[in-house]
Amino acid sequence: MPITTILILLGAGLGLGFLSGLLGIGGAIIMTPIQYWLYSTMGLSTDLAIKLSFATTLAVVLPTAASGAWRHNRQGTINWKAATFMGIFTSVAGFLGASIAARLPGSALKIAFGAVALAIGIRMVMVRISDVERPIRQERWLYVALAIPIGLITGILGIGGGAFIVPSLVMVLGYRMRYAVGTSLGIMLFTTVGSVVGYVVSGLNAPADMPAHTLGYIYWPAWLILTVSSIGMAQLGAIVAHKIHGRILNYIFCAVQFYVALNMLGVFTWLMNLFK
Repeated sequence: MPITTILILLGAGLGLGFLSGLLGIGGAIIMTPIQYWLYSTMGLSTDLAIKLSFATTLAVVLPTAASGAWRHNRQGTINWKAATFMGIFTSVAGFLGASIAARLPGSALKIAFGAVALAIGIRMVMVRISDVERPIRQERWLYVALAIPIGLITGILGIGGGAFIVPSLVMVLGYRMRYAVGTSLGIMLFTTVGSVVGYVVSGLNAPADMPAHTLGYIYWPAWLILTVSSIGMAQLGAIVAHKIHGRILNYIFCAVQFYVALNMLGVFTWLMNLFK
Protein backbone atom coordinates (compact mmCIF):
# COMPACT_ATOMS: atom_id res chain seq x y z
CA MET A 1 0.00 0.00 0.00
CA PRO A 2 1.53 3.40 -1.00
CA ILE A 3 2.68 5.65 1.87
CA THR A 4 0.28 8.39 0.70
CA THR A 5 -2.67 6.03 1.05
CA ILE A 6 -1.50 4.99 4.53
CA LEU A 7 -1.25 8.62 5.66
CA ILE A 8 -4.71 9.42 4.30
CA LEU A 9 -6.20 6.44 6.13
CA LEU A 10 -4.41 7.39 9.34
CA GLY A 11 -5.84 10.91 9.14
CA ALA A 12 -9.31 9.55 8.42
CA GLY A 13 -9.02 7.19 11.39
CA LEU A 14 -8.15 10.03 13.75
CA GLY A 15 -11.11 12.07 12.52
CA LEU A 16 -13.63 9.26 12.61
CA GLY A 17 -12.53 8.15 16.08
CA PHE A 18 -13.05 11.64 17.48
CA LEU A 19 -16.46 12.01 15.82
CA SER A 20 -17.49 8.56 17.02
CA GLY A 21 -16.93 9.43 20.65
CA LEU A 22 -18.23 12.99 20.26
CA LEU A 23 -21.43 12.36 18.31
CA GLY A 24 -22.22 8.68 18.92
CA ILE A 25 -21.77 7.77 15.27
CA GLY A 26 -19.56 5.09 13.79
CA GLY A 27 -17.62 7.49 11.60
CA ALA A 28 -18.85 5.97 8.36
CA ILE A 29 -19.78 9.39 7.04
CA ILE A 30 -16.04 10.12 6.96
CA MET A 31 -14.62 6.66 6.27
CA THR A 32 -16.89 5.64 3.43
CA PRO A 33 -16.26 8.61 1.08
CA ILE A 34 -12.50 8.54 1.72
CA GLN A 35 -12.20 4.80 1.17
CA TYR A 36 -14.40 4.97 -1.91
CA TRP A 37 -12.10 7.61 -3.39
CA LEU A 38 -8.97 5.61 -2.54
CA TYR A 39 -10.29 2.34 -3.95
CA SER A 40 -11.45 4.12 -7.10
CA THR A 41 -7.96 5.55 -7.62
CA MET A 42 -6.65 1.98 -7.27
CA GLY A 43 -8.62 1.17 -10.43
CA LEU A 44 -11.46 -0.75 -8.80
CA SER A 45 -14.95 -0.52 -10.27
CA THR A 46 -17.60 1.66 -8.63
CA ASP A 47 -19.50 -1.43 -7.58
CA LEU A 48 -16.55 -3.09 -5.85
CA ALA A 49 -15.11 0.15 -4.42
CA ILE A 50 -18.33 1.13 -2.64
CA LYS A 51 -18.92 -2.37 -1.24
CA LEU A 52 -15.35 -2.63 0.04
CA SER A 53 -15.83 0.80 1.63
CA PHE A 54 -19.08 -0.20 3.32
CA ALA A 55 -17.82 -3.54 4.66
CA THR A 56 -14.43 -2.25 5.87
CA THR A 57 -16.08 0.74 7.51
CA LEU A 58 -18.46 -1.49 9.45
CA ALA A 59 -15.56 -3.67 10.60
CA VAL A 60 -13.80 -0.53 11.91
CA VAL A 61 -16.94 0.79 13.62
CA LEU A 62 -17.12 -2.15 16.03
CA PRO A 63 -13.86 -1.53 17.99
CA THR A 64 -14.20 2.24 17.61
CA ALA A 65 -17.74 2.23 19.01
CA ALA A 66 -16.58 -0.07 21.82
CA SER A 67 -13.88 2.43 22.76
CA GLY A 68 -16.32 5.34 22.83
CA ALA A 69 -18.96 3.28 24.65
CA TRP A 70 -16.49 2.39 27.40
CA ARG A 71 -15.90 6.07 28.13
CA HIS A 72 -19.60 6.99 27.93
CA ASN A 73 -20.46 4.08 30.21
CA ARG A 74 -18.10 5.48 32.82
CA GLN A 75 -20.01 8.77 32.52
CA GLY A 76 -23.33 6.95 33.00
CA THR A 77 -24.89 8.06 29.71
CA ILE A 78 -25.71 4.66 28.18
CA ASN A 79 -29.14 3.10 28.70
CA TRP A 80 -27.98 -0.51 28.39
CA LYS A 81 -31.48 -1.93 28.66
CA ALA A 82 -32.59 0.00 25.58
CA ALA A 83 -29.24 -0.54 23.82
CA THR A 84 -29.40 -4.30 24.26
CA PHE A 85 -33.05 -4.65 23.29
CA MET A 86 -32.74 -2.49 20.17
CA GLY A 87 -29.31 -3.90 19.36
CA ILE A 88 -30.61 -7.46 18.99
CA PHE A 89 -33.08 -6.36 16.32
CA THR A 90 -30.65 -4.01 14.54
CA SER A 91 -28.08 -6.80 14.40
CA VAL A 92 -30.43 -9.24 12.66
CA ALA A 93 -31.74 -6.56 10.32
CA GLY A 94 -28.17 -5.42 9.61
CA PHE A 95 -27.24 -8.91 8.42
CA LEU A 96 -30.20 -8.88 6.03
CA GLY A 97 -29.34 -5.37 4.83
CA ALA A 98 -25.73 -6.32 4.07
CA SER A 99 -26.92 -9.38 2.14
CA ILE A 100 -29.23 -7.15 0.09
CA ALA A 101 -26.52 -4.55 -0.57
CA ALA A 102 -24.16 -7.17 -2.02
CA ARG A 103 -26.71 -7.69 -4.80
CA LEU A 104 -27.32 -4.00 -5.59
CA PRO A 105 -25.31 -1.83 -8.03
CA GLY A 106 -22.61 0.26 -6.37
CA SER A 107 -23.66 3.50 -8.10
CA ALA A 108 -27.14 3.21 -6.60
CA LEU A 109 -25.70 2.56 -3.12
CA LYS A 110 -23.49 5.66 -3.39
CA ILE A 111 -26.44 7.92 -4.27
CA ALA A 112 -28.60 6.33 -1.58
CA PHE A 113 -25.90 6.98 1.02
CA GLY A 114 -25.76 10.68 0.12
CA ALA A 115 -29.53 11.12 -0.07
CA VAL A 116 -30.19 9.53 3.32
CA ALA A 117 -27.41 11.52 5.00
CA LEU A 118 -28.87 14.75 3.55
CA ALA A 119 -32.38 13.91 4.71
CA ILE A 120 -31.19 13.23 8.25
CA GLY A 121 -29.21 16.46 8.37
CA ILE A 122 -32.21 18.49 7.25
CA ARG A 123 -34.46 16.82 9.82
CA MET A 124 -32.02 17.41 12.67
CA VAL A 125 -31.72 21.10 11.76
CA MET A 126 -35.49 21.46 11.95
CA VAL A 127 -35.74 19.90 15.41
CA ARG A 128 -35.41 22.07 18.48
CA ILE A 129 -32.87 20.26 20.65
CA SER A 130 -33.34 20.61 24.39
CA ASP A 131 -30.64 19.63 26.88
CA VAL A 132 -33.03 19.33 29.82
CA GLU A 133 -34.60 16.18 31.23
CA ARG A 134 -37.64 14.92 29.30
CA PRO A 135 -39.88 11.88 29.67
CA ILE A 136 -38.38 8.98 27.72
CA ARG A 137 -40.74 6.69 25.87
CA GLN A 138 -40.35 3.06 26.93
CA GLU A 139 -42.77 1.18 24.61
CA ARG A 140 -41.02 -1.94 23.33
CA TRP A 141 -43.01 -2.00 20.10
CA LEU A 142 -41.63 1.45 19.33
CA TYR A 143 -38.07 0.27 19.98
CA VAL A 144 -38.60 -2.62 17.56
CA ALA A 145 -40.25 -0.34 14.97
CA LEU A 146 -37.16 1.88 15.05
CA ALA A 147 -34.55 -0.87 15.29
CA ILE A 148 -35.53 -2.95 12.26
CA PRO A 149 -35.38 -0.18 9.61
CA ILE A 150 -32.23 1.24 11.22
CA GLY A 151 -30.57 -2.17 11.02
CA LEU A 152 -31.60 -2.66 7.39
CA ILE A 153 -30.31 0.77 6.37
CA THR A 154 -27.11 0.19 8.34
CA GLY A 155 -26.39 -3.03 6.48
CA ILE A 156 -27.36 -1.67 3.08
CA LEU A 157 -25.41 1.60 3.36
CA GLY A 158 -22.42 0.30 5.30
CA ILE A 159 -22.70 2.62 8.28
CA GLY A 160 -22.61 1.99 11.99
CA GLY A 161 -26.13 3.31 12.35
CA GLY A 162 -25.37 6.22 14.67
CA ALA A 163 -26.49 8.71 12.02
CA PHE A 164 -29.97 7.18 12.32
CA ILE A 165 -29.94 6.02 15.93
CA VAL A 166 -29.07 9.40 17.48
CA PRO A 167 -31.89 11.31 15.69
CA SER A 168 -34.33 8.51 16.53
CA LEU A 169 -33.44 8.54 20.21
CA VAL A 170 -33.68 12.34 20.37
CA MET A 171 -36.72 13.03 18.19
CA VAL A 172 -38.84 9.94 18.81
CA LEU A 173 -37.89 8.59 22.24
CA GLY A 174 -37.10 11.89 23.99
CA TYR A 175 -33.45 11.33 24.94
CA ARG A 176 -31.19 14.25 25.81
CA MET A 177 -28.47 14.64 23.19
CA ARG A 178 -25.55 13.35 25.26
CA TYR A 179 -27.55 10.33 26.44
CA ALA A 180 -28.55 9.62 22.84
CA VAL A 181 -24.86 9.75 21.88
CA GLY A 182 -23.88 7.24 24.57
CA THR A 183 -26.78 4.86 24.00
CA SER A 184 -26.20 5.01 20.25
CA LEU A 185 -22.68 3.64 20.73
CA GLY A 186 -24.08 0.82 22.86
CA ILE A 187 -26.57 -0.13 20.15
CA MET A 188 -23.88 -0.02 17.47
CA LEU A 189 -21.93 -2.75 19.25
CA PHE A 190 -24.76 -5.09 18.29
CA THR A 191 -25.67 -3.56 14.91
CA THR A 192 -22.24 -3.78 13.33
CA VAL A 193 -21.76 -7.45 14.19
CA GLY A 194 -24.73 -8.52 12.07
CA SER A 195 -23.80 -6.20 9.21
CA VAL A 196 -20.15 -7.30 9.14
CA VAL A 197 -21.10 -10.97 9.06
CA GLY A 198 -23.49 -10.22 6.19
CA TYR A 199 -20.77 -8.55 4.11
CA VAL A 200 -18.28 -11.34 4.84
CA VAL A 201 -20.71 -14.08 3.81
CA SER A 202 -21.89 -12.18 0.72
CA GLY A 203 -18.33 -11.51 -0.44
CA LEU A 204 -16.95 -15.02 -0.09
CA ASN A 205 -17.47 -15.63 -3.81
CA ALA A 206 -15.11 -12.76 -4.55
CA PRO A 207 -15.23 -10.88 -7.87
CA ALA A 208 -12.26 -11.35 -10.16
CA ASP A 209 -10.89 -7.85 -9.49
CA MET A 210 -11.04 -8.14 -5.67
CA PRO A 211 -7.75 -6.89 -4.16
CA ALA A 212 -5.57 -9.17 -2.05
CA HIS A 213 -5.93 -9.43 1.74
CA THR A 214 -9.71 -9.38 1.92
CA LEU A 215 -12.22 -11.43 3.86
CA GLY A 216 -15.51 -11.19 2.05
CA TYR A 217 -15.75 -7.48 1.27
CA ILE A 218 -13.51 -6.40 4.16
CA TYR A 219 -10.13 -5.00 3.10
CA TRP A 220 -7.92 -5.82 6.08
CA PRO A 221 -4.94 -3.45 5.47
CA ALA A 222 -7.31 -0.45 5.51
CA TRP A 223 -9.18 -1.91 8.51
CA LEU A 224 -5.98 -2.19 10.56
CA ILE A 225 -4.83 1.37 9.86
CA LEU A 226 -8.25 2.92 10.50
CA THR A 227 -8.81 0.92 13.68
CA VAL A 228 -5.44 1.65 15.27
CA SER A 229 -5.75 5.38 14.64
CA SER A 230 -9.41 5.70 15.66
CA ILE A 231 -9.69 3.87 18.99
CA GLY A 232 -7.73 6.38 21.08
CA MET A 233 -9.45 9.38 19.48
CA ALA A 234 -12.86 7.90 20.33
CA GLN A 235 -11.88 8.29 23.99
CA LEU A 236 -11.03 11.96 23.46
CA GLY A 237 -14.27 12.58 21.57
CA ALA A 238 -16.32 11.03 24.38
CA ILE A 239 -14.59 13.25 26.94
CA VAL A 240 -15.26 16.38 24.89
CA ALA A 241 -18.91 15.37 24.37
CA HIS A 242 -19.54 15.75 28.10
CA LYS A 243 -18.25 19.32 28.07
CA ILE A 244 -20.43 20.60 25.20
CA HIS A 245 -24.09 21.64 25.33
CA GLY A 246 -26.45 19.25 23.52
CA ARG A 247 -27.53 21.95 21.06
CA ILE A 248 -23.91 22.49 19.98
CA LEU A 249 -23.46 18.74 19.52
CA ASN A 250 -26.52 18.79 17.27
CA TYR A 251 -25.10 21.60 15.11
CA ILE A 252 -21.80 19.74 14.70
CA PHE A 253 -23.69 16.57 13.84
CA CYS A 254 -25.71 18.38 11.16
CA ALA A 255 -22.67 20.11 9.63
CA VAL A 256 -20.86 16.79 9.19
CA GLN A 257 -24.00 15.20 7.74
CA PHE A 258 -24.45 17.95 5.13
CA TYR A 259 -20.84 17.93 3.98
CA VAL A 260 -20.67 14.19 3.43
CA ALA A 261 -24.14 14.00 1.86
CA LEU A 262 -23.33 16.66 -0.71
CA ASN A 263 -19.96 15.06 -1.42
CA MET A 264 -21.42 11.60 -2.04
CA LEU A 265 -24.17 13.07 -4.21
CA GLY A 266 -21.47 14.67 -6.38
CA VAL A 267 -22.49 18.26 -5.69
CA PHE A 268 -18.94 19.48 -5.05
CA THR A 269 -17.64 17.79 -8.19
CA TRP A 270 -20.45 19.38 -10.19
CA LEU A 271 -19.60 22.83 -8.78
CA MET A 272 -15.91 22.41 -9.56
CA ASN A 273 -16.72 21.46 -13.14
CA LEU A 274 -19.16 24.36 -13.38
CA PHE A 275 -16.54 26.97 -12.50
CA LYS A 276 -13.69 25.55 -14.55
